[in-house]
Amino acid sequence: MNAWRDRFGQMMGRKRFVVCRLFIHLGGEQIAPLLGVLNRAARQAIDAEGDMQVLGEGLVDICQSLLQYDTYWQSAANEGNVFWEEGEAGDEFNNLFTDSAQRYLSGEPDLSRPAPGANDPLYLPVTRHLIVMITVAYEGEVPELEGDLSNLSALKAGLKALINLHYKGTLRAIQIHWSPAQLGDELTSDQLLEHFPELIPL
Repeated sequence: MNAWRDRFGQMMGRKRFVVCRLFIHLGGEQIAPLLGVLNRAARQAIDAEGDMQVLGEGLVDICQSLLQYDTYWQSAANEGNVFWEEGEAGDEFNNLFTDSAQRYLSGEPDLSRPAPGANDPLYLPVTRHLIVMITVAYEGEVPELEGDLSNLSALKAGLKALINLHYKGTLRAIQIHWSPAQLGDELTSDQLLEHFPELIPL
């Protein structure tokens, strides 16, 4: 974050917007239930047609679930920037949204996919890797989200700060992607390295 720009913006009395993205990589066969949490939050957001209150509640559920699964955290990364113009912040949010959506096997659930039939096999391969990408835009200053989150304590504090942003009502945009997006898809170790090179081991 640019400290000089921060001071200039404060002197001018302008609103401060932050756009940031968190990557969290979880590993192990026990992480599959998180896909259910992510898909449920996505369906609720779609049903609510992007209502910020519903999006925020989904974000809270996801952050709380990630905190409960902290023993499976493998690596993480974060990025972000400060803006004093809402339009510039919106452009950056859209850029990060597009990048996240283009990552390998990432996205939201395919709601057009039919439910399993009675004769379909019950076994689906379980991925050993899951990447959750959380992109938010908020108004104000949150030190817990504006530093390096590639260590356990900082990442926990960052997720708790995201929860608090919802309750403070200062979130302006929320988007969550994950890879793989569908139960039965698999993200291999090689694909992880290729498509998520910014990850830093925790």
